[in-house]
Amino acid sequence: MKNAPNLNAAQQKAVAHKEGALLILAGAGAGKTRVITHRIANLIVEGVPPEKILAVTFTNKAAREMRDRMRKLIHADLSLSPYDTPKTEPFVGTFHAVCLEILKTFHDRAGLPKRFTIYDRADSTKAVRQAIEASHFDPKQLEPRRVIGVMSRYKGKAVGREEYLNNASSYIDEAIAEVWEKYDAILKKEKAVDFDDILLRAYELLRNHADIRAHFENAWQYIHVDEYQDTNRVQYGLVKMLAGSRGNIAVVGDIDQNIYSWRGASIDHIMNFERDYPDAEVIVLAENYRSTKTILAVANDAIAKNIERREKELYTANEEGEKIIVAGFPDEMSEARYIAREAKYLANYGVKADEIAVLYRANFQSRVLEEAFLKDGVPYQVLGTRFFERKEVKDALSYLRLSLNPDSTADLVRAIATPSRGIGKVTLAKVVAGKTDELPGAAKTKMNDFWSLIARITKRIESEKTSEAVRYAIVESGLWKLFEKGGAEEEERLLNLKELVTVAGKYDIYPAGEGMVRLLEEAALQSDQDELEKPKEGVKLMTVHAAKGLEFERVFITGLEDGLFPHERDAADDVDAEEERRLFYVALTRAKKKAYLTYAMTRRIFGTRVVNMPSEFVTEIDPAFAEVVMVENAQYETID
Repeated sequence: MKNAPNLNAAQQKAVAHKEGALLILAGAGAGKTRVITHRIANLIVEGVPPEKILAVTFTNKAAREMRDRMRKLIHADLSLSPYDTPKTEPFVGTFHAVCLEILKTFHDRAGLPKRFTIYDRADSTKAVRQAIEASHFDPKQLEPRRVIGVMSRYKGKAVGREEYLNNASSYIDEAIAEVWEKYDAILKKEKAVDFDDILLRAYELLRNHADIRAHFENAWQYIHVDEYQDTNRVQYGLVKMLAGSRGNIAVVGDIDQNIYSWRGASIDHIMNFERDYPDAEVIVLAENYRSTKTILAVANDAIAKNIERREKELYTANEEGEKIIVAGFPDEMSEARYIAREAKYLANYGVKADEIAVLYRANFQSRVLEEAFLKDGVPYQVLGTRFFERKEVKDALSYLRLSLNPDSTADLVRAIATPSRGIGKVTLAKVVAGKTDELPGAAKTKMNDFWSLIARITKRIESEKTSEAVRYAIVESGLWKLFEKGGAEEEERLLNLKELVTVAGKYDIYPAGEGMVRLLEEAALQSDQDELEKPKEGVKLMTVHAAKGLEFERVFITGLEDGLFPHERDAADDVDAEEERRLFYVALTRAKKKAYLTYAMTRRIFGTRVVNMPSEFVTEIDPAFAEVVMVENAQYETID
């Protein structure tokens, strides 16, 4: 096993390592999953009981893949194992799975019953809303989403409610702490924990109870952590405690692929691994099995400009490969049409559609791409929620549909619910039943105010351009205010609402009213195109963040404009600027055979056409590795 023929020298060395700490710096496409699974198999060959081995991942998909590979490796040839019929297996799972095991084993010490409920985000939102009401705060002033975001961020830093309250420095902090207390009371009454609690409470059990810590140190004597660069403070603390005095911890990660700081991931954890474990062995996996020499040359040049990293240059025995295509277009429509037609051309000449990916920095960019793919009849699948299926977009559309059809109960319920207007279920039930005359005075006033809003939107639809009516509905309904002062998630939702105004602008050429009808028809038809829960043949559309860990033969990286990719909010922050560059590095190294880099010289954002400069990621590329597409020779339609 130590000398498996399908492993290179560096991989063999990582597999053969047994005692003590091990840092495996694995570049993109360097076969890290292969190394982890072979290493686990080798430990079993050398006599380590399988149940003493732990492997932690970040996603269920990664855990399933690792578990399946490990089982095949161990069971394909029983001579690999000292057990005739192994009755136990290593524990392979996500951080949440590991922490659930800890909580279930010592549920009484955690103050939980043997069977407890796990809240998903919808459950948590409902409970936080109840806690806000119980605290007598206005949900419009203190939004549930904001409270959940704060709680999640601090729990990821291993900060509980009491510590958060002790450090409160403003009225809002104190208000959130009060809501947090009532939220915890609701969960306790319901015998439930949320996703963040699973990690935090397991961490607290290990931190506060030496006997529990000793139990799991003995239970899992060989620890493996995948994607170590993505750990937050709680996850980092958990694995450090589990490794304990033995220090048999092997972590695999890539500093150059640290792209989740907004989730609490800290690059310091992998940068300081040797400080935490002074005797650690460090092995670099730099041979890439995925990409061409050309792709790697550009990726290496790009990431080398970062300062906060460990020196590592990927190399490959693969072919030189085709040059990277660099193409600029007058606007986002011509960019999208080029991508759709090029993808169609590739598919017609033997490239499987599933092996083509289109990556973008922000979700709102998918709308124009979907439109181009539909127009040219190119099958595609959005990894994530399709534009017109996104909640904030559906919320905005509900106001518009209700303004044209006041009898639409579904749109009435949705529009009243977001933003919250203090109209309860009893009131709504009477309205739906046509019993408005039975409403008490306050409820009747709220409903009259709501219908007055709908009437104003109707008037705008019938008298103004479609884009202006949509803009008015978003602002006047309160949806804009709901997201304008939030975090990264709210910013994304706001960008999607801006994009809805942009797409509505296509219908400004029609008479007032008719354009809105056409927009709503388009939204309804596109909403039913895909069943995303089921795998579908077609080109994959996704954000760069969603593409991490995946690979495709051909990859289009779109919207490479200064202010979009890299994102403008990162321009003044050196650390965040380096993360944007890491994000580009991740995007580029998804490609096996060829990469296309595209940008639009103008792009409409929230109804305003903005002139863009090409991203530095494009202008820095060595001309020897690039082939520039001449836009004037490509006959693609532009729609303004």
